[in-house]
Amino acid sequence: MKTVFKIAKTELRLLFYSPIAWFLMIVFLVQCALTYVNGLDTLARSQEGGSLAMRMVNMRDFTLQIFGRGNGVFSSVMEKLYFYIPLLTMGLISRETNSGTIKLLYSSPVKVWEMVLGKYVSMMVYSLLMIGILGIFFVAALFNIKSVDMGILLSGALGFYLLLCAYSAIGLFMSCLTSYQVVAAVCSFVMIGFLSYVGTLWQQIDFVRDLTYFLSLSGRTEHMLMGLITSKDVLYFVIITGIFLGLSICKLKAGRESKPAMVSLVRYTAVIAVALLVGYISSLPRFTGYYDSTANKARTLTPNAQRVIKELGDAPLEIITYNNLLSSYYFLGLPDKRNMLLNEFWEPYVRFKPDISFKFVNYYDSAFGGLQMAMMQTGSDGHVLTLKESAERLARSVNLKMSTIKTPEEIHRTIDLKPEMNRFVMLLKYKGNTTYLRVFDDMMMLPGETEVSAAFKRLLQAKLPKIAYLNGHLERSVYKAGDREYQGLTNIKSSRFSLINQGFDVDSLSLDTQDIPADVSTLVIADPKTNLQEATLLKVRKYIDQGGNILIAGEPGKQGVINPLLQQLGVQLMDGIIVQQSKEYAPDLALPVRTAATNDISALSKAFQDSSRISMPGATGLTYTSDSSFQVQPLLMTDGQQSWLRKDKLVTDSGEVFFSAANGDNRGPIPVMLSLTRKRNGKEQRIIVSGDADFMSNVELNRGGVGNNIRTDNFLFSTALFGWLNNGEFPIDTRRPQGADDRINTSSDNIALLRILLVWVLPGILAVFAIILLIRRKRK
Repeated sequence: MKTVFKIAKTELRLLFYSPIAWFLMIVFLVQCALTYVNGLDTLARSQEGGSLAMRMVNMRDFTLQIFGRGNGVFSSVMEKLYFYIPLLTMGLISRETNSGTIKLLYSSPVKVWEMVLGKYVSMMVYSLLMIGILGIFFVAALFNIKSVDMGILLSGALGFYLLLCAYSAIGLFMSCLTSYQVVAAVCSFVMIGFLSYVGTLWQQIDFVRDLTYFLSLSGRTEHMLMGLITSKDVLYFVIITGIFLGLSICKLKAGRESKPAMVSLVRYTAVIAVALLVGYISSLPRFTGYYDSTANKARTLTPNAQRVIKELGDAPLEIITYNNLLSSYYFLGLPDKRNMLLNEFWEPYVRFKPDISFKFVNYYDSAFGGLQMAMMQTGSDGHVLTLKESAERLARSVNLKMSTIKTPEEIHRTIDLKPEMNRFVMLLKYKGNTTYLRVFDDMMMLPGETEVSAAFKRLLQAKLPKIAYLNGHLERSVYKAGDREYQGLTNIKSSRFSLINQGFDVDSLSLDTQDIPADVSTLVIADPKTNLQEATLLKVRKYIDQGGNILIAGEPGKQGVINPLLQQLGVQLMDGIIVQQSKEYAPDLALPVRTAATNDISALSKAFQDSSRISMPGATGLTYTSDSSFQVQPLLMTDGQQSWLRKDKLVTDSGEVFFSAANGDNRGPIPVMLSLTRKRNGKEQRIIVSGDADFMSNVELNRGGVGNNIRTDNFLFSTALFGWLNNGEFPIDTRRPQGADDRINTSSDNIALLRILLVWVLPGILAVFAIILLIRRKRK
């Protein structure tokens, strides 16, 4: 190894006595400085701009934003990194060949592998100096970012260094192929480009797709830049480096020895074959190791998700993806997306259950409830295309063979996907149980950790939480899309937050013809408009007496319908309607204040915004007795300063309304939603009573959307209520603690000074040092 280090030392001396090495380091420093300072300045100005400016920027995970994500230091610099290394490696061997010194090396006692490793070690040292330049910004981040996540920085630096080393090995091999340095540099550019592009080639062939994915450089550092180090990614760079170093040794040996070309071919083949074999074995899920370097383990499934997967044990889990070529999300199931599904979407779960098997089925059929591919409907001559003709046209456009696509008749013999609207869907099979994972009509499209964990848990349970909505008395419907109905919350399959996608089963129930089934975990009675029959009341009262969980929601004017049912609970709807003064909203829109008990329930769902509210249009207050068998807690209370209970009829279009004690108005905090609990038959019985039924309606769930002038949390709150009613079984809590790096510790004025230091002063000092060194070298 002494010879290796001597060669490396000599090569480094030559490298730093040339202006190109210094020039590239200075350019690299300036590029890193500009990216770092610009990112820091954007966040600092948003922070100084107050709440309005902060809403426009994600004010958390600052380490990741400044370094790891698309416009971060790592990503921005890495996009241009392939320009640097070929300019340095182009002369490593070609210089020796062009000057004739290669013959002296051949005749010397220096072994070929020592020469190759020596020159490569010099590039490793130079790459380490570039990492040292990055370290300047790591140190700056310690002072500029509160609680900077050093795990992300060190993981990103590792990925950065491994990529530099891989580029160096590629450049070294290309330098062996020609005596012209410029040609060697161009060949290095081409090879790096090929390895980045190869992952998109021949995606229709399964074996070739797996091979090209392994060879592809594209995206190999992404995990490390985000804080996740995997053994297969690290070994990939080691293997790629080994391949090109091995090829370099074989090439130089061929020039030193007089052996047939077949010997060289065998050597080349052996190097590549051994490397690919090691790479294939190391990339198998069961042989892959993971290390999450982030401070809050953001690149690992949450403990609750891990617990669900662990319960699956060693029993096989099969996931079959059904993709309708004529549905709106057909592109997710195409062969060129399979590596994305397997190695990005499913990998966090395969990490904890490596024996998951996957199968993909493409078919064509009518698409329901979505966007039928309009461009496939009409031919060039104006006639309407058949399903087969539409599928053939689309198959040609995405380079698919019709022989690989099942016809409607073939898919119907296997499975009926009409209940899933013939959309892209994943069927999970485990121990004879099945459930679906769906795509959703939002920006994420694919299911998240909460939805996947809920699907896994559904497979484990013989009995699922079943929510039954009472019907037969003009109650709110779970099957209608009207403003006041409940379909959005309960059973829209294309909605991520719908209860059926969070783990629940939802159905309607008529007690006029049947009893309450034993598998009902929660009964919902929402705004009945006609009196419940005595037989129905008896069934509900029996259900409550036996400890059943129930949600009862009434409306102003329906006190006579609901109060006989609530009498058993010691709760009554108050006469009148809640009025809330507002310059922007109707006076009957109540925006009650959440209580401490509400926060306990909200903890079962995603975190609420501090500024958000629960909207209740047309609500009434609730009274309750303290001597019942239930422990009663108010969940939502009206604002005692801005709202009151009006017993007279409220006219909402007669101008501003005012409080009038003479007319019987009742001001003060008034409960509009209660929780009731008690021990019954060995378990805790849970009941929710609401003085408003609209808070779960389709229109109110969307009130807090983009473009609305009030932020509401009705959707998350409603989901949390059902989570509480079902003892927290669903939805799965996949929240993780927020990172502590959520503040910039400097002002935008100080960043202006930092910009001068990092962008101008430090590169200037480096340039002066380089000039002095080169001038002194030239004088010698």
